[in-house]
Amino acid sequence: MRRFIPWVFLVLLIVVMLVLVWPMLRLPFSDATGTWAVRTLLPLVQQQPTAVTEMTPTVTPTLVPESTETATVTPTSTSTDIPTHTPTMVATATPTPMKSPWPQIALKPFASGLSSPVAIVNAGDGSGRLFVLEQDGRIRIVEKDGTVLPVPFLDISDRVSCCGERGLLGLAFPPDYATKGHFYIDYTDTAGNTVVARYLLTSDQNVADPNSEQIVLTIDQPYANHNGGNLVFGPDGYLYIGMGDGGSQGDPQNRGQNPSVLLGKLLRIDVETGNPATYTVPASNPFVHTPGYRPEIWAWGLRNPWRFSFDRQTGDLYIGDVGQNLWEEVDFQPAGSPGGQNYGWRIMEGMHCYGATTCDTQGLVLPVAEYNHSLGCAIVGGFVYRGVQYPEMQGTYFYADYCSGRIWGLRHTEATWESAELYHAPFTVSAFGQDEADELYLADYGGGIIYQVIAQR
Repeated sequence: MRRFIPWVFLVLLIVVMLVLVWPMLRLPFSDATGTWAVRTLLPLVQQQPTAVTEMTPTVTPTLVPESTETATVTPTSTSTDIPTHTPTMVATATPTPMKSPWPQIALKPFASGLSSPVAIVNAGDGSGRLFVLEQDGRIRIVEKDGTVLPVPFLDISDRVSCCGERGLLGLAFPPDYATKGHFYIDYTDTAGNTVVARYLLTSDQNVADPNSEQIVLTIDQPYANHNGGNLVFGPDGYLYIGMGDGGSQGDPQNRGQNPSVLLGKLLRIDVETGNPATYTVPASNPFVHTPGYRPEIWAWGLRNPWRFSFDRQTGDLYIGDVGQNLWEEVDFQPAGSPGGQNYGWRIMEGMHCYGATTCDTQGLVLPVAEYNHSLGCAIVGGFVYRGVQYPEMQGTYFYADYCSGRIWGLRHTEATWESAELYHAPFTVSAFGQDEADELYLADYGGGIIYQVIAQR
């Protein structure tokens, strides 16, 4: 009995100590119930209050910048669902403290009655008009007051294959369009191939001549998806053409990394000097004297650069490159670059090795921002806001996701990039555009509406 008593006291002492010490042994990342769960201590996205109530889009999207291919990795959510959780990752690094708060934005209806709008462009001619591309082969004019003219600016629906990712996809007006009276378009012809062509105006500034076509460039497309299609005149006066990798899934012929083909590339050509029915290659293109490389290539390693743009103030280039199974990305090229960047596809998808746990990233330029497929399915590149109506939006690059309607802002602060979700639209966003005053617009693909992006005050 005497031997037993010390053991009883020892057991009681241990029990008392456990009662006192146990709360301090719980993991610092456990939740309030004691269940082990990791909490985000410093989110990479600084979430702003959503400007509108989040809701499922009222239309089923017909995917424009990306195909309905079967993913080899199951995403967190289906491509037609709008995720409702807070994003866990967008920017490439933890942002430094912001010098100013993110703008609170809203969408103001500007024009309606359009059919499947896929691009919004201004002519830079002082008219204040917007030109909206309808995917089936028409260009519509929207006046400064939002009136859509009943007669199309151009109708080539008889020579365009549509839709899915095909159709009339790009429009660019050259510098000094008001005196030149011609412009360029990118479309998928009835054989499914990419055509870049030049068209002329009639005597009416609101009507182009559909019979004036001068084909500048034709590129064979092996599949129906990943056509790219964007056309932009750069600050240097040359025409930049976005070309997808040719389609299917996973770039089966590795065209993004093949410098002898034009697919999976950003091209740069001169269409304003010499023979108007063709083009020349600028002598300053990066691969003009490199054997085995097409001289038209300005940058490569792209999957489907659906929309890209130059910052009108700085000349920096932003590329929204549509991802494969998991990651959407924003690529960046600073002003004054000599070109030649390899943005990594199909070695990389976003900042991640594609189809492998490790890969060689030497010589690749990784994106400045990305998001995963729990937040959408296909990135829609936008513009850096340089208007004067909303100073709080100044310098912010806007981009969106086609499927989910999420709209983000991106900006460079000191030594890093930061991004935040600014709005969640209840429709499919297919394109951004700028007017001559650098005010920002976007297109509702299913609803046929053009909205102006404004700041809430």
